[in-house]
Amino acid sequence: MRMFLDACVLYPTVMREMLMGVARAGVFEPQFSPRVLEEWARATLKIGPEAEVFARSEIAMLRVAWPRAEVLPNAALEQRLWLPDANDVHVLAAAIAGSADGIITLNAKDFPRNILAEEGLSRVDPDGFLHQVWQSSPEVITDVANGVLQTARDLSGKDWTMRALFKKARLPRIAKALSQ
Repeated sequence: MRMFLDACVLYPTVMREMLMGVARAGVFEPQFSPRVLEEWARATLKIGPEAEVFARSEIAMLRVAWPRAEVLPNAALEQRLWLPDANDVHVLAAAIAGSADGIITLNAKDFPRNILAEEGLSRVDPDGFLHQVWQSSPEVITDVANGVLQTARDLSGKDWTMRALFKKARLPRIAKALSQ
């Protein structure tokens, strides 16, 4: 299964690490476009210039880890497509160009299901996607989550709980599932 990742799920870090960890486990093939990666890098500027440098190094590592994941949208395809937010048309075009099965995004209103269905795509939020994986392969999610939790503890110096970390990362269903 190929899933196109919108910029809003690549930044923040915990969400990205969960999704990419599940991809590393072979659950899905991630896809992204150069523009999505650039949006992620620019979004980190809110934190400061060091954050952008870190994001760009993370982007370089993603490109190395998944050399076939980067897809370019076709300009003619982009021109025929419509979404409520014209700035998101490139995401839809890239997902189509990459023969993705769906788009993982937090922006439900910008990706109406009926428009995506016309292109043979689905839309899923990251928490819902990860929860579906947890339902079929709880060990995959548990292993990835334990690694993400340990990294968060190591980097922040805080003694995060699983539930608190994943709730803060806007993954409440996974937080609840992993806390049971």
